[in-house]
Amino acid sequence: MAFAIIETGGKQYRVKEGDSITIEKLAGDAKEGDAVTFDKVLVLDDGKETKIGTPYLDGVKIEAVFQKTGKGKKVTVIRFRAKSRYHKKKGHRQPYSKVSISKVA
Repeated sequence: MAFAIIETGGKQYRVKEGDSITIEKLAGDAKEGDAVTFDKVLVLDDGKETKIGTPYLDGVKIEAVFQKTGKGKKVTVIRFRAKSRYHKKKGHRQPYSKVSISKVA
């Protein structure tokens, strides 16, 4: 089974055809069904040979289909200073994009 390692949003993901992955939110206004191309491919393995980039492979692109944008679970951040009546509570939900990998080549 062919797989690739791509870089997007400062993170690396191992993907193969048919995978549905959650990545950092993509810039721009993408709609459901739009084509997305990842050109920062670090490793490509087709089952017979492995190609490793320095740092990226030239001419290799991974095609995907945009599915949706959403927000992750809430993370609560609390700041507290003892004996000074200081406390702050803050929540954050990280935005994400969900894409489905259609072609690894």
